[in-house]
Amino acid sequence: MSAPGGCQLIGRWRITQADLWDRDHLDLVEPAMIIIHEDGHGEIAFGEMQAGLDLEYGRSMVFFTWAGFEEMDEVSGSGSAELMENGSLEIEFAYHLGDEAILTAQRDTSSTAC
Repeated sequence: MSAPGGCQLIGRWRITQADLWDRDHLDLVEPAMIIIHEDGHGEIAFGEMQAGLDLEYGRSMVFFTWAGFEEMDEVSGSGSAELMENGSLEIEFAYHLGDEAILTAQRDTSSTAC
């Protein structure tokens, strides 16, 4: 599925906060981020977790399933990301049969909306 015209979430977002983890954990391996592409896919990385996203788009919200690796173990789950009135992104992120977290992200200054 490709993004609908006017989807405001396309681009790279820097994850800056989480309700379960501190900033040191988020940026453990690399700066924490989520990337939302136009082609129905994306990426997310924080802590020791890296995963690919399969996306369903709305104008100011996306829903996703994800699969990847954390500490060399396969992990998966689902979530959503919603553009807030202040321009931040609120991400609801859930591990399959595990933790659920709320992450906050800001648009990467080198990224622009499509």
